[in-house]
Amino acid sequence: MADVIHAEGLVKRYGSRSGEVRALDGLDLAVPEGTVLGLLGPNGAGKTTAVRILTTLLEADGGRATVAGLDVRKDAKGVRKRIGLSGQYAAVDEYLTGFENLDMIGRIYKLGRTASRARARELLERFDLVESGDRPVKGYSGGMRRRLDLAGALVAEPPVLFLDEPTTGLDPRSRTGMWEVIRELVRGGTTLLLTTQYLEEADRLADAIVVIDKGRAIAQGTSDELKRQVGGERIELVLTDPSQLDKARAVLATVAVSDITVDEDGRSLTAPVSGGPPDLMEALRGLDAAGIVVSDVGLRRPTLDDVFLSLTGHTTETPPLDKQEDAA
Repeated sequence: MADVIHAEGLVKRYGSRSGEVRALDGLDLAVPEGTVLGLLGPNGAGKTTAVRILTTLLEADGGRATVAGLDVRKDAKGVRKRIGLSGQYAAVDEYLTGFENLDMIGRIYKLGRTASRARARELLERFDLVESGDRPVKGYSGGMRRRLDLAGALVAEPPVLFLDEPTTGLDPRSRTGMWEVIRELVRGGTTLLLTTQYLEEADRLADAIVVIDKGRAIAQGTSDELKRQVGGERIELVLTDPSQLDKARAVLATVAVSDITVDEDGRSLTAPVSGGPPDLMEALRGLDAAGIVVSDVGLRRPTLDDVFLSLTGHTTETPPLDKQEDAA
């Protein structure tokens, strides 16, 4: 299967030689036709820089890239005709209505008056914006603006789509709705590069994942392949009495295959194990014999967060949902 998006050794530098920062430091990417590549990493990892280069908004200092078979440097105009882009911040005109925004984009793509208006109404319905479609965008919530921005990226029905953190700031219901739209696009044959800080998002949507940190790809593969790199399962428990932390750690050490981690609250422990349920049963017997009371305990598989922590020494640092803007 041919790569619709392909990059080799992308480099982007900022600043002077004495204080140079490499936003990208030799990044390679490959996205086969009709698939989703999740570009996963924390803020500042280089995700947005990579998207800006691939969509011709920024020129790389080194390396080469093609999109839909066209060189992004030599044929930027041709690339732009074949792609759609939805960024971290909704690029809509707040003084126009939702309908007028989409109609204007259709006219820019020379769809013609009738086709542009029809496409605008179709997308308003698809993104659940019909009731607000004839209102100025300045009265839209953050989530509505994000949906309108994605609709704008689809006006010309591009075969290649770049979504740069499309659900950042959305509440869980809006995020789930956006995921379904993305799945529908891919089912229709769209090739997609998705950048995200959300591990669950990459897990659910991406056929393959590239983990980047400090401008470099540090791991790649399917979600399951990356999780297997970490290996095993985890016993997680929460103590009722934090003063029993040391005793609980000693019990878990009898089944743990590597270091036991303790959360900042001093009550939650995680122990990597290799034996699954039998290890959990042994730990429970040990906790009971030691008189340790727990408020919660369970066994879980590694997550992409475990992968990222294992690879980089830190998490993706994504704020919890209840700390994000309610942008329904």
